[in-house]
Amino acid sequence: MCTVLKVENLVKKGIINETSFEVNEGEMLAIMGPSGSGKSTLLYNVSGMDSPDSGTVSIENHEMSAMSEDEKARFRLLNIGFVFQQMNMLKNLNILDNIMLPAIQAVKEAKILKRSKDEIALDAKNLMNKLSISDLGDRMVTEVSGGQLQRACICRSLMNKPKILFADEPTGALNRSASDEVMETLVSLNKEGTTILMVTHDSRMASRCSRILYLMDGQITGEIKLDRDLDLKQREELVNNWLTKLEW
Repeated sequence: MCTVLKVENLVKKGIINETSFEVNEGEMLAIMGPSGSGKSTLLYNVSGMDSPDSGTVSIENHEMSAMSEDEKARFRLLNIGFVFQQMNMLKNLNILDNIMLPAIQAVKEAKILKRSKDEIALDAKNLMNKLSISDLGDRMVTEVSGGQLQRACICRSLMNKPKILFADEPTGALNRSASDEVMETLVSLNKEGTTILMVTHDSRMASRCSRILYLMDGQITGEIKLDRDLDLKQREELVNNWLTKLEW
């Protein structure tokens, strides 16, 4: 199986301490841990949004630490998708234009990409249809529900066909119903082949993943693999029992 993300001896002083792990192609991996354990810091460092003090991070054999800041920004734009808890949509643009932004920027940054604005709009609309928000393109950010807005953010993160999708507490700002909608979307994308690395504090959400890492004081102290053949209730019970043993 192809390794999409490889992290070796990553250190962020005072937060992450010589952490190593891999994410394989097509995997859906969750990182859990108590507040202050370094989950979001780890995610930002392995996604190239921040720079570790030492260690290496490679995405499809491209070592992020060897890149300049400009090279890293371009690499993120063309190879990585990121879903934020707070969503970060531009309020002066409608939903469709927000979704199209990364692809328009990619064409400007990488002249070899031949995508017209009409082609980008069509790609965006196809993603919106796939995620069941096809009727929301003309609406403003304030005119949709939290779950709909997060699905629009997922569409935005997929516009440049990323090698891996990172998600930082993607359901953290949502109610239970909207959280379930968003997780169903992520699970569906993963089943279609999208590699996903997600940080979450919610055991229900983590139980939908194929593997979970437990982070404590900046180090991975536990791991569990989940059989996709088990029903959701069985998976949740396994995860909760595992977390109890880790003194969650």
